[in-house]
Amino acid sequence: MMGRAAGLAYERIGEGPPLVLIHGLGATRGIWRPQMDPLAAERDVIAVDMPGFGESPVLAGPATPWALGEAIARLCDELGIDRPHLAGNSLGGWVALEMAKADRAASTCLISPAGLWRRPLGERRADARKWARRLRPLVMGMTRVAPIREAMLRTSLGLPEHAPADAGREMIAAWIDAPGYESANDEMRRYVCEDLDLVRVPTTIVWGELDRLVAPPRPERRPPGSRYLQFEGIGHTPNWDDPELVARLLLEASSPRLV
Repeated sequence: MMGRAAGLAYERIGEGPPLVLIHGLGATRGIWRPQMDPLAAERDVIAVDMPGFGESPVLAGPATPWALGEAIARLCDELGIDRPHLAGNSLGGWVALEMAKADRAASTCLISPAGLWRRPLGERRADARKWARRLRPLVMGMTRVAPIREAMLRTSLGLPEHAPADAGREMIAAWIDAPGYESANDEMRRYVCEDLDLVRVPTTIVWGELDRLVAPPRPERRPPGSRYLQFEGIGHTPNWDDPELVARLLLEASSPRLV
């Protein structure tokens, strides 16, 4: 079922404990498509477009990780969900941490989470997206050629050849077109995730050895008591790299024996 609550677009399927899926910067809820059906057999799955991405409108103010978290918490309120399990990729992982700090989560599964760096990233040295936007028709035309499309995706996907052509083109278009990208990126680069001791729910951090975007967090930059798992053969956004592994990790991280 597709719907809209608190202004945000979402897709909901399945039965069981609620599990909210939060995408990363420049993506949409579509990244979770390979996991939706497997998860739905055991969870009430809600995949959401964060403000300014996919079909959700931009925030009125700065798109800080905590503001994005508050927007998703309002969606949960409208859906009658109190403290769902959360899974987030990249910026979505940071958003999940902010929700956990606000006591709005039962558990968190963080896939290559942003914000656990030791100091703010600062301003970008290059802006490939600016040129992609200016040359959008050319860029999207080039995505029809498999080697070019896979090269474009290789920053995020460890094994872009595993992604179907239509899914790969959809991911590139989402990155180019997201109206909330600039604000969310600027705010993400301005801060670090602080007060990690306030994360008091079971937390699993997943990192892929093919991650070409962000280095794994040092132990002192992980929430106290969190599990850290590292895998070969997956990248920063691994949903198509190994769909079965990602689904299994999300179910395990939200299982009663951990919670």
